[in-house]
Amino acid sequence: MKNLFLSFISLFFLFALASCGSTGTQEEEGSDMSDASGDTQEESMPEVTLSSAPASVDYPDAILEISSPSEGATINGNTVSFNYDVTNYELGAQTSDADQKPLANSGKGQHIHLILNNNPYYALYEPTHEMELDNGHYVALSFLSRSYHESVKQPEAFTVSQFTVGEGESEEVDLSAPMLFYSRPKGTYTGADTETVLFDFYLVNTEIGANGNQVRVTVNGDHEFMVDEWAPMVFEGLPMGENTVKIELVDSEGNLIDGPFNSEERTFTLEAGEEPAS
Repeated sequence: MKNLFLSFISLFFLFALASCGSTGTQEEEGSDMSDASGDTQEESMPEVTLSSAPASVDYPDAILEISSPSEGATINGNTVSFNYDVTNYELGAQTSDADQKPLANSGKGQHIHLILNNNPYYALYEPTHEMELDNGHYVALSFLSRSYHESVKQPEAFTVSQFTVGEGESEEVDLSAPMLFYSRPKGTYTGADTETVLFDFYLVNTEIGANGNQVRVTVNGDHEFMVDEWAPMVFEGLPMGENTVKIELVDSEGNLIDGPFNSEERTFTLEAGEEPAS
């Protein structure tokens, strides 16, 4: 009887151990399944897109003229006065559809974008402006801008000229050649302004189309877009932090068109926050 009792006790403990081992295996398998499920539910980063924006209020009769510096002028000293005549366009006013645009908007209103040698533009809210420039040769593109920084793309809404500051030989640029100038994005965007970002450039002496010249746009080195219409466009899905945009004026075969300003790369930043971009 004693041996029978010991055998019964041994079988009982073996059964208990087997049961514990089986329960442990089920928990581990359940944990693995949970991890796999979590992996499949991770959200992927949004895709960067470049698309047409709704049409903006137009200014078909807007005229911008520059009286100084005059074409080919040599400026003695480094203080340069820019003087404009603006017709059928109000500097400093808010563009009438600004509150309908999900874009960074200037509280100072409509202005002139002054671009020197395709560097980041100066926003001029008055028709007269003075600035200090280093010695050298400059190509100046000026165009009228809406308060949300979209250019007015009318034949008389821009001027392009060249001048020299200080002594030295001027490096004349053929102003009749096809030229591409970068305008937006620019600077730092915060809060809601990071969701929809205006993309804008300016064309001089050329048109773009599906079967002709185009603008190649590369974002962060891995998103490429071919733009064949000169019209308002917006980026969406840009990641937070530093972003880069490269634009190139290319022919129908994708070859870069020769010119000093036809390839430009620019960096801008998206940050969380509530203040609008300037």
